[in-house]
Amino acid sequence: MADARPLRRRPRARAPALLAAALLCAGALSACASTLQEHPVPHNQLEYLLAAPYPVYWLGGSFAGMQVSEVVHDPSDAWSVQYGRCLEGGEGECVPALRVVTSPDNSFLPGGSTPARHTRIRGVPAVVEQGGRTIALATGAVVVDIYAANARTAAAAARTAVAIGVPQAPRAPLTPALPDTGFARRPLPKQVPAPLAPEP
Repeated sequence: MADARPLRRRPRARAPALLAAALLCAGALSACASTLQEHPVPHNQLEYLLAAPYPVYWLGGSFAGMQVSEVVHDPSDAWSVQYGRCLEGGEGECVPALRVVTSPDNSFLPGGSTPARHTRIRGVPAVVEQGGRTIALATGAVVVDIYAANARTAAAAARTAVAIGVPQAPRAPLTPALPDTGFARRPLPKQVPAPLAPEP
């Protein structure tokens, strides 16, 4: 004869505690998983790009799943926008997945000793090097250099780059390169000494 007593369920008091422990472990492991974390750049740093005296090119707040992770204004007056985490190195010695550099010195298209292919991309002169991982575009009064971990990402970036704060569609033709603006012959503001105070 079967037992007529109702089945009693065990209390579930342990389930929330186990779930909380699992979440804490997952958080701790993800924090320690990589010393090369990707940290998006605050919007106020991007505002400096809008104040530059020449158009600065970028790929938007994110590109191919990578956020803007660094914005640098170097002593040559060029602006660099990095996407994604460092593939090698870290702060100060980062080799990023993707970097877009805008230089106001349009007197030449950079090129090294490696084989290069001269072509046109979006209607402007371009130099493709490093097996397609490096692309330099001459547009308007600037040169835009794209450095990527692979040729496919570099090519996609070259087709997408736009000047920040300027109405322009990705893949649209770029502004034709201007003649040498003479930027390289002018001293940078940091190279000009401050005027001497008048003698009393």
